[in-house]
Amino acid sequence: MPDTPEALPLPAAERDEDLASNALDRGIVWLGSKLSILFAVVAIVSTYEIVMRYVFDDPTTWVHETATFIGASLFIFGGLYAFASDKHVRVVLIYDSVSERAQCWLRILHHLLGLGFSGMMLYAGWTMARKAVFTPWGALRLETSGSAWNPPFPAYLKVFILVAFAVLTLQLVLHLIRDLRQLRNV
Repeated sequence: MPDTPEALPLPAAERDEDLASNALDRGIVWLGSKLSILFAVVAIVSTYEIVMRYVFDDPTTWVHETATFIGASLFIFGGLYAFASDKHVRVVLIYDSVSERAQCWLRILHHLLGLGFSGMMLYAGWTMARKAVFTPWGALRLETSGSAWNPPFPAYLKVFILVAFAVLTLQLVLHLIRDLRQLRNV
């Protein structure tokens, strides 16, 4: 049977784990490959809801919120994964047309601007997570969805956003250090 393009292994330079530049990035890529199965879980659970609702006229109270929570969490993690595997958005028309030294400077600028953005998002994430987890007088109370099922998914998601921006900040610092070192060798 001839090998199809889908069956052939990717060249080493195209595998995400090979693009990760430090232990944190490798850990994120490894975890991302494991978490990706949750997209299939969301599809299966959503199919279950459709069958229960339209075939048996017995809709669930938990599927929509669970699928939304898992999907939102995966998309938040996807940002960390994209940065860890160097698959984030960049203007390649400019980036690919300049020298390796200029590319290094562009990455440094990107990391510095990213640190500014990430710092602001850390502040906003902390404010959002604090309000979702604690009452104004300081008692522990997780924000809930307000639905009939009423799970604390909004609180969990807001805490996860805060954690994700903390990890992104660390990623940006590690990448900045890497590129500053590389600048001396280019």
